[in-house]
Amino acid sequence: MGIVKISDLMHENLRVAGNALSRSINAQAEHWMRVGMLTEMHPDLDYREVCQLLIQAELSGGLDIAATVTAAPPGKPRGPANGKQH
Repeated sequence: MGIVKISDLMHENLRVAGNALSRSINAQAEHWMRVGMLTEMHPDLDYREVCQLLIQAELSGGLDIAATVTAAPPGKPRGPANGKQH
């Protein structure tokens, strides 16, 4: 566990979102980091699909970046990088 320094505005954003979603500030920050990380790794996925990846990861014992990189995204076959299927 470590300390991450963030701006006062981001801390307030985390507090508001965390309260609205019944999460602690730390849990809200971790959620956003997980979603952001998976979005960068799988830019072709929408938010629902990213949440499915998070649920699958939790059922498998936690989010493992090495396993996430090699796993096929849910509901999307691997295809050309531009997303066009021929």
